[in-house]
Amino acid sequence: QVQLVESGGRLVQAGGSLRLSCAASGRTFSAYVMGWFLQPPGKEREFVATISTGGRSAYYADPVKVRFTISRDNAKNTVYLQMNGLKPEDTAVYRCAADLTVASPSYRWNEYDYWGQGTQVTVSS
Repeated sequence: QVQLVESGGRLVQAGGSLRLSCAASGRTFSAYVMGWFLQPPGKEREFVATISTGGRSAYYADPVKVRFTISRDNAKNTVYLQMNGLKPEDTAVYRCAADLTVASPSYRWNEYDYWGQGTQVTVSS
């Protein structure tokens, strides 16, 4: 069983930056594909970014491909999402997720095994 705890969500103005963190329990973090998903109010979760187990490969949803960067520090059991140039449409609950079964990154939410509780990001105009 893996516990994921997100942090870093804040109220920020458009154009600002934010770094989200997701701390994972367990001793096999380096074997997890990690992802970030958002849950816009009234909508289902949507893919944001994913990163391979060793952090060598990363993939992004088109709307954030230039502005966001996913990274991980396996020594700290932590994955990050650096968010730059924030826009009001980025407002959502951001959740991190761990995939314990595959090594390749995935954009599909239903392929992830464990989820954090989420952290709220609100971008004002």
